Amino acid sequence: MNAPAAPEPRAEDRPARLTVGVVGAGRVGPALAASLRLAGHRPVAVSAVSDASRRRAAALLPDVPVVEPARVLALADLVLLTVPDDALPGLVEGLAGTGAVRPGQLIVHTSGRYGARVLDPARRAGALPLALHPAMTFTGTAVDVQRLAGCSFGVTAPEELRLAAEALVIEMGGEPEWIAEEARPLYHAALALGANHLVTLVAQSMELLRTAGVTAPDRMLGPLLGAALDNALRSGDAALTGPVARGDAGTVAAHVAELRKHAPGTVAGYLAMARTTADRALAHGLLRPELAQDLLGVLAGDAPDTDTTGPADGPRGDDR
Repeated sequence: MNAPAAPEPRAEDRPARLTVGVVGAGRVGPALAASLRLAGHRPVAVSAVSDASRRRAAALLPDVPVVEPARVLALADLVLLTVPDDALPGLVEGLAGTGAVRPGQLIVHTSGRYGARVLDPARRAGALPLALHPAMTFTGTAVDVQRLAGCSFGVTAPEELRLAAEALVIEMGGEPEWIAEEARPLYHAALALGANHLVTLVAQSMELLRTAGVTAPDRMLGPLLGAALDNALRSGDAALTGPVARGDAGTVAAHVAELRKHAPGTVAGYLAMARTTADRALAHGLLRPELAQDLLGVLAGDAPDTDTTGPADGPRGDDR
């Protein structure tokens, strides 16, 4: 008979636990530190400036003292630098220049834009530099800790620290994805294009639906956008549908006319996305070349008659 499996050790009983500090209590830092606490590490200090950041720290890291950044580094084995991208290089140089960085200390930043090289001033002071970027949008609440389960992290670190970086990501419930130093800006641009612009598009769509009289635009869009996202992730460009992919120039012209009347601020974005959609639909054989000319004319500002009842020879019957 097989012996019963040994119980999993409690988090607090596991070896090599680290004290954790957070410099910058924005939406990301407290959530990551709270996740590390669940893995058995011990948050010991956080720096926060605004009232909102202090509230986040108090909610996600209760009983963890709020101190100056230099004090965070003095107390922590693992320091999370979770500040805006543009502030990161100056922060690293400042901390290293004042002697706050200790040899052997793990210095982690969460910027998508930068790799490990931005931490070179800390590395010269003896620190171990890691770039761990969670590919996730954060709210600054406890729900973020749950969302880290299965979240991909863009990982960049010196080769000798690769295993340590990946282990930390796994402890936070994430999935490490190795990103080369030189590829970090492109990696970050890809995420911003997909996630940040999506928020803008959805917000604009909800505003337009309200203008059109829809009382619950979120309820209307939820199933549609969920299906579109699922199809896009599964099939890429083959998932394209709608009037641009079908070459319905009259419908697109009607869209543009209505947007100019009711929401002129959305026209430029609509036209830019429609042009890109048309290019991709053409390249993948979804948009027939003979239908593309009128469509591209509309997108260039040469709008045909906006009657959408169909061409004189009858409807084409294209799949939607």
